Amino acid sequence: MNLIPAVAVTSSALSAQKMRLDIVAQNIAHAQTTRTADGGPYLRQVVSFETELVKRAGGTSLQSVRIGGVTNDRSPGQSVYNPQHPDAGEDGMVRMPNVNLAFEMVDLITATRAYEANLSVVKNGRNLAMKTLEIGK
Repeated sequence: MNLIPAVAVTSSALSAQKMRLDIVAQNIAHAQTTRTADGGPYLRQVVSFETELVKRAGGTSLQSVRIGGVTNDRSPGQSVYNPQHPDAGEDGMVRMPNVNLAFEMVDLITATRAYEANLSVVKNGRNLAMKTLEIGK
């Protein structure tokens, strides 16, 4: 049993989940950003994953995970009445980002659990390899 390809596949999943964690953290950090370089409120970013077929020597192939893209969520944010805010319109309404903190926290927990599960696979693979080497002694 060759563990190196399994570790490579798991490392791609770890990288993808790390990117997801970074994007969720960025969404949370900008939950109150009403003005960006583009002029409007911050738009929540969403990570999409893709499977990737990895060909190995020997003709076999494995599926790994990679980031398919990071896109802006185009759903509208809520408008809040705050005429004192510097970004308020003529009617006193401020367009807020479309970031829902509860949803982001759920996404953060889900990504963390997926990262931990992939890390557990790597650790178990390492332990299995160590046990295999001990048998050979």
